[in-house]
Amino acid sequence: MDFEKAYESWLEDERLNDEGKRELASIRNNREEIEYSFGAELEFGTAGMRGIIGYGTNKMNVYTVARATQGLSEFIKGLGEEAKLKGVVISYDTRLKSDVFAKTAAEVLAANNIKAYLFDDVHPVPMLSFAVRALGTVAGIMITASHNPKQYNGYKVYGADGAQMSPEDTKVVVDSINAITDYLAVATPTVAQRKKYILPVPAKVDKKYYKELKKLTLSKKAVKTCGKSLKLVYTPVHGSGYIPVTTILKKIGINATVVQEQIKKDTDFSTVAVPNPEFKETLSMGIALANKIGATVVFGTDPDSDRLGVAVKNDEGEFEALSGNQVGILLLDYILTRLKEDGALPANAAVVKSFVSTGMAKAICQSFGVELFETPVGFKFIGEKIKLWERDNSHTYVFGFEESCGYLRGTHARDKDAVVASMLCAEMVCYYAYKGTTVFDRLNEIYKTYGYVLDCNVSIQYKGLNAMKEMNAVVDALKAQPVEKFDIYEVASFRDYSKDEKCDMATGEKSPIGSPKCNCVYYELKNGSFVCVRPSGTEPKLKIYYSVKANNKQDAEAALAKLQASVGELLDKVNKPEAPAKEQKAEETEKPAKAEKAAKAPAKKAAPKKETAKATAKPAAKTTAKAAPKKEAAKKPAAKATKEKKD
Repeated sequence: MDFEKAYESWLEDERLNDEGKRELASIRNNREEIEYSFGAELEFGTAGMRGIIGYGTNKMNVYTVARATQGLSEFIKGLGEEAKLKGVVISYDTRLKSDVFAKTAAEVLAANNIKAYLFDDVHPVPMLSFAVRALGTVAGIMITASHNPKQYNGYKVYGADGAQMSPEDTKVVVDSINAITDYLAVATPTVAQRKKYILPVPAKVDKKYYKELKKLTLSKKAVKTCGKSLKLVYTPVHGSGYIPVTTILKKIGINATVVQEQIKKDTDFSTVAVPNPEFKETLSMGIALANKIGATVVFGTDPDSDRLGVAVKNDEGEFEALSGNQVGILLLDYILTRLKEDGALPANAAVVKSFVSTGMAKAICQSFGVELFETPVGFKFIGEKIKLWERDNSHTYVFGFEESCGYLRGTHARDKDAVVASMLCAEMVCYYAYKGTTVFDRLNEIYKTYGYVLDCNVSIQYKGLNAMKEMNAVVDALKAQPVEKFDIYEVASFRDYSKDEKCDMATGEKSPIGSPKCNCVYYELKNGSFVCVRPSGTEPKLKIYYSVKANNKQDAEAALAKLQASVGELLDKVNKPEAPAKEQKAEETEKPAKAEKAAKAPAKKAAPKKETAKATAKPAAKTTAKAAPKKEAAKKPAAKATKEKKD
């Protein structure tokens, strides 16, 4: 069925609700919008599905949610009666229609005689992950689009271990979803089924979650000394983090001043351009409050509270928004330091990071004698490591992180947890205050100790129904294009993650990477730097990651400029004549003008849309970092300047 026929079919179907009829009638003369809404089906991948809210097969609505849930129901029924009895726990964030979609999912499960535990109010991703484990359910559903612009919502599925569902199980669910061709045939429970199968999540689950987090504190003496007098600012950015973050801080004895204007559950996120706390602009109200009360640290969580953004005051009294890599190495250094000081660092301690996250983690882990493991992008892979080590006892998980502001200490949850990260961040501030120093000072000490690393992300934005296909084609073309060096920087080895294969450029010898397969290419450079190219799994952006090792900031920026120019030439060579516009996100604390000028993008229709800087580089005295994009108004995919969601 072509998109116009699909559109007419929905519009003429008496089962379509009144809201849907009004919306579809309003676009009758907009062929482009009809094609976008019905020209494809919203893809359900290993991170679930995510899309613009609206009616059509390619958007997030009660019908696409019900269809996905029916597919999950078929998977659960295939596991047997015990799995149906264990049921599914459902949570949601503060986004538009999140509560409606959560209720829809619960009703479809009930109509299939599957128990559905539904939270009575918003709860973040980590508490959903914890609830799956605490209640012993067979699966979990989280309604969220993470830190995407307000027009988006999404649907994430978790397995019985509390991690995002495995690729193997996801395939079974997807096959069941794809077998459903009638979108409007929504399973509706009887009154008796609603009463029997839709249940509230017991209050004890929240209490158990906070109890587990309290076990993860590391600096009780410092908190007791400094916690009550600490000047710290927190903002939930209108999201689900407000209650859990403030609750755990209160429980451990740390005072935090909350941005009152951003407590409200606002589906428009009206006080920010996008609800992404890694942007300095998103934390601007928190920074203003911090300047007013004399605080030196501001932190914020995104709508589903799985990501943490942090800004710290530098030596000049200016606030700098730290990158996800910078917060990652600060927390890593703090956790390993405190465990070692207390004699509690396990002999088989292990840290896990995504392979696109900063290479500085390796040096820090080596100095503590801790083994570092790398995984593909997506916290579910970190969750798989935890599950493996619980089975074979070969390693003890102590920390995991991704450059996209996702962190997890503890094994209570199996996804990013900005609640525990907020607790640790606040505790870390106490610890350094107790020692007579600051977080900013410690970051500078880390660079002096381990060397200088500048990490930079560039996003090339694609549009249209073939965006994913086009992005994958670019990556595939890179696999067939041998590269010996980028400018003066020689390639030591080339990784093709789609084949799980690493090739030594000097000898030609090939060996397995030992990683789950994904469509990604990775160039290891002889000086310890790397370049990586992959399509985003959740939005139409081709992601290019640079991690540059150098003696100092000036040398790192010069090297970055050369690398970007050389990579740009390579992409020009393999790319089609017409390519999408580019967005740049240099992960620096200071905008690298030289790097921006030298960075060369593939041929394109319009000038590059560059994002401001942020890096795992030594903090500068003053900064214009992480300025957020303008407010979103577009209804098309891949909203401008949103960071990758590795869910």
